[in-house]
Amino acid sequence: MESFSAQLSQSYQNLIEKLSGWLDAFILQLPNIVIAIIVALIAMLLSKYFRKLAVKSTRRFTQNKTVVNLMSNLAAVFFGLIVIFIILSILNLGSTINKILATAGVIGLAVGLALQDPMNNLFSGVFMSVRELYKIGDLVETNGYFGTIIDIDLRATKLRLPTGQEVIIPNMSVIQNPLKNYSVSGMRRVDVACGVSYGEDLDFVEEVAVNAVKSIDSVNSKMPLDLVYNEFGDSSINFIVRFWIDDITQRDYLIEQSKCIKALKKAFDANDIMIPFPIRTLDFGIKGGVPLNEMNLRVLSNDNKSQASNE
Repeated sequence: MESFSAQLSQSYQNLIEKLSGWLDAFILQLPNIVIAIIVALIAMLLSKYFRKLAVKSTRRFTQNKTVVNLMSNLAAVFFGLIVIFIILSILNLGSTINKILATAGVIGLAVGLALQDPMNNLFSGVFMSVRELYKIGDLVETNGYFGTIIDIDLRATKLRLPTGQEVIIPNMSVIQNPLKNYSVSGMRRVDVACGVSYGEDLDFVEEVAVNAVKSIDSVNSKMPLDLVYNEFGDSSINFIVRFWIDDITQRDYLIEQSKCIKALKKAFDANDIMIPFPIRTLDFGIKGGVPLNEMNLRVLSNDNKSQASNE
């Protein structure tokens, strides 16, 4: 019993000494704690100014609100970390700083590996926003999709296809693959293929076709209008008409293409220029073939011989 009382008394004494030591340490650290509190209060007042400074600096490079908010938040976090390290240094907790940095490094590595693709998309979105490679409303073709950009965020780019569907493409894929922007020049070239009979005067056909296309009001007269014969087809000599328009949407492109086809057809009909139907030549012989009338006579003769033999 006395042994138990002695142990209890010793434990109580140890506790008192421990608490006394903590109290002494707290009293010794009290000036540092006061300074740390003052630093924290000043940092809280400066954080708003620091965030505004980050927003102002970011807007020099981009007006994208999402990017501006992201950079301001990152700046606030960075400022907060600096304040925490200063406070820990004031409290003489250098070893704690080393432990925090070591832990942050391990955690950062693990998070970076786990969120590799999302982070790549995030930084790709920031890069595209700063460089302003394209904007909402542009008609583009990328990653096998053709459509109009309807939304851009820090993760993905959203397209609306001419058929009405919406496609979400990760920003990393947009950065890493070629992108055609049909809107950046403000103009678009229309190509229309056609063909005329082998018996036509090609110079006259070219003159009629060019005048027909020029008569379309929406054709940009400041840009070149070309007609190029490109092949001898099975039943026609084929050519391509190329002209430029200021309307770059897919709907306008198809409408102007339709106008060109109708203008060519109308002009060719008025000038007796034939757009031939597909023609097939039947070869009834092994070497060069036999004229159709001669083949008919042979068939008729064979039929007569067969009928006479039967009689």
